[in-house]
Amino acid sequence: MNISFAKVDCSGNELKYLSDVVRSGWLTTAGKCAELEKRFAETVGGAYACSVNSATAALHLAAEALGIGPGGKVLVPTMTFTASAEVIRYLGADPVFLDVEYGTNLITPAIMEDAVARHPGAKALVLVHFGGQAAEMDGVLSVCRRHGVRIIEDAAHAFPTRYKGDMVGSFGDVTCFSFYANKTITTGEGGMLVTDDETIFRRVKTMRLHGINRDIWDRFTAKKANWEYDVVAPGFKYNMPDLNAAIGLAQMERAEEFRVGRQRCADFYYENLVGIPGIDLPCCKGPMEDHSWHLFWIVLNGEREIERNTFIERLNEAGVGTSVHYKPLHRMTYYRERYGLKPADYPNAERHWKGCVSLPIYPGLAEDELRYVCKTIRNVLAGP
Repeated sequence: MNISFAKVDCSGNELKYLSDVVRSGWLTTAGKCAELEKRFAETVGGAYACSVNSATAALHLAAEALGIGPGGKVLVPTMTFTASAEVIRYLGADPVFLDVEYGTNLITPAIMEDAVARHPGAKALVLVHFGGQAAEMDGVLSVCRRHGVRIIEDAAHAFPTRYKGDMVGSFGDVTCFSFYANKTITTGEGGMLVTDDETIFRRVKTMRLHGINRDIWDRFTAKKANWEYDVVAPGFKYNMPDLNAAIGLAQMERAEEFRVGRQRCADFYYENLVGIPGIDLPCCKGPMEDHSWHLFWIVLNGEREIERNTFIERLNEAGVGTSVHYKPLHRMTYYRERYGLKPADYPNAERHWKGCVSLPIYPGLAEDELRYVCKTIRNVLAGP
């Protein structure tokens, strides 16, 4: 078999909605973006949503709107993609890296209590819902509110994810979602920022497009001579085109269908890989239905004499695609050298990183393909 690590499903209304945009003659930010923002806010339970061209852009806008600047310190888990930390550096502030819980790769209330005690000047936390599982929001929110720490939720993996019945996107000060090509829903490239704070939303909306104080689509659709605008801040170029939003609208229609399909894969992996010597499985702390299942990983735990790269190569030779999530940020040259980071300070992230392998998990995986993935893992672990 030849099983890719990820595969996009665009078999819904994507072409129809794209055709609508092309026929309209307006390809950049316009009505489709407005519709996507409205539907997304309603779905996750947020008051305001702002579409952007990437989750990185959303994180940057969120941090800027919260007033993060030179000399500021922002808590960031080391087990995440670099975007979670790099946006802090964009603003001249410094990320302070935290270890994570083994098995979930999440920041826990206990980790946060320790972090604020050791870094009392921290302004904010970038809270990553790793793999599609929500962090323990009650406890984390409690710690942050007691210590005046603002929360930027990095929900790049977490749509649609729930915590105790509520959707991720309705907890922190700002939540940032990714619609990159391999995410749970896609716009090709794109992201969404959600907040209940009108002041944050207005700042983000202005900074999203050059610091202009009026929405371009509103200006060009107004009946009056409303061409005039002002630049009130040195903003960015982070808007989402309607072409991307059209794909997103079609994907949103099937978001729960996609989630159920990924959960089916996760269920299969748990049933067929549990108890195999040499691997640890991810820990799902809540109902399976609350998890978006963006990732499913195994960790080679050292009980079998096989290196991670050799394991990956043998799976690839058998036609099974994999990935690694992630090489932790404390091991990346820039952060390691700038902040003098040492692996020994991040034991749980190190334990995960040294053996983690992400398996294929997408709605279109057939049962015989899932069975083949599990059989191949068993065979490779058994040795030559």
